Amino acid sequence: MSAEDKIKAAAEKISGKAKEVVGNVTNDDKLVAEGKAEQTKGNVRDAAENVKDAFKK
Repeated sequence: MSAEDKIKAAAEKISGKAKEVVGNVTNDDKLVAEGKAEQTKGNVRDAAENVKDAFKK
């Protein structure tokens, strides 16, 4: 996994978590859902890169 991909995945997870927290505080269900979706996208990116790394070995 390249450093750039790790940074993108981490940024998506952090941004998603922030949206989720703000959504919870403001009772904005749409923002909570967006945050969770963004976190999931970051987790999927991590998993895909881990699979790529496994095949490189």
